[in-house]
Amino acid sequence: MGLRLIDRYLLGEWLKMFGLLLAATFGLLLLQEMYENFRDLLDYGAGPRTIAFYFLIVSPALLPVVLPLSILISLLYTFGHLHRNNEFTALRCAGLTLFRLTRWIWVVGLLFSALLLALNSRVAPWSVEQSRLLLENLAFEREVRQTGDREVGLVYNLAFDNRRDGRLWFINRFSAYTHHAFGITVSELDDQRREVRRLMAAEGFFDEVEDTWHLLAGRELVFNPETGDLVRPIPFERRTIGGTRDDPRLMLMLTKRPKDLSFFELHRILATFDEEEFPPRPRYEVRYHGILANSLGCLIVMGLAIPFAIAGVRVNPAVGVAKSIGLFLVYYLVLSLANLLGDQGTLPPLVAAWVPNLSMLLVAAWLMRRVA
Repeated sequence: MGLRLIDRYLLGEWLKMFGLLLAATFGLLLLQEMYENFRDLLDYGAGPRTIAFYFLIVSPALLPVVLPLSILISLLYTFGHLHRNNEFTALRCAGLTLFRLTRWIWVVGLLFSALLLALNSRVAPWSVEQSRLLLENLAFEREVRQTGDREVGLVYNLAFDNRRDGRLWFINRFSAYTHHAFGITVSELDDQRREVRRLMAAEGFFDEVEDTWHLLAGRELVFNPETGDLVRPIPFERRTIGGTRDDPRLMLMLTKRPKDLSFFELHRILATFDEEEFPPRPRYEVRYHGILANSLGCLIVMGLAIPFAIAGVRVNPAVGVAKSIGLFLVYYLVLSLANLLGDQGTLPPLVAAWVPNLSMLLVAAWLMRRVA
């Protein structure tokens, strides 16, 4: 019974502080999000319900940021306080090992790691995509109201090389709101990358249901691939091009930095292209595996916080806190360096994403063993 009381006491003391820090940190980030986007939402003409809905769907994307940080600071504070009051010393003198004292805290840490994995792989990507889509649509709708023009949300000079299907796209203007394109050129290439046909259209649109492009008011140019000479021009009113790889949403993803894409978008890019087709693929792969590997962050910060908190210097407890936070910063520096090397192709993406996390997890296990 005494042991169960100790478990409840230690776990309860930590969870109280963790809850307070999580709420405070989450609230600060949400306030920052409000500061950055509240005025934009008002300018776009969003009503109270739309504004509330936006901050509701953007909130899950903040949790992966605040969860490890809240665990780190709450453990440093709670265990540091118990250490300064000699409570840990008394418990250790009673024959209780460090693992025995913290076992339920580690169980909760494992649950938090599973939660972080779910947040990173499913909830946060949905939150990022939906909040971004809501802001973009509000901006586009305001532009439509002001101009009455369908050419809103334009992306200029959109190019895409579909190597697998032998199609090279160039779109002068593409509306991310209506999915209409203006000034379309599609070159069809043979196995030797020689142009055999070129479709030029004044405009076109993409049908998301059928995964098909519809090109309007254009002409077809047929070439002799051996000489490159024009064989014949053929005017057309309407032509269709099918294929999921020619999806303009995929084209737009490739114009963004990997860190600006959600987990789902990264997965789609990696599932669609190999490195030969898309040379920048390693950068997206590093980011993809990094999101999964970061689920170890909760266990890592626990392994750093607990040893330094209970082994700190009593006359100056800030020493243990400083060492723990310093090692935490080193972890992020090493992680950033590994990601950079992975982006450049020096390290395999899987190694760049996982090795820093697994290495720091081993360091945390060694620290726990040393103070056990």
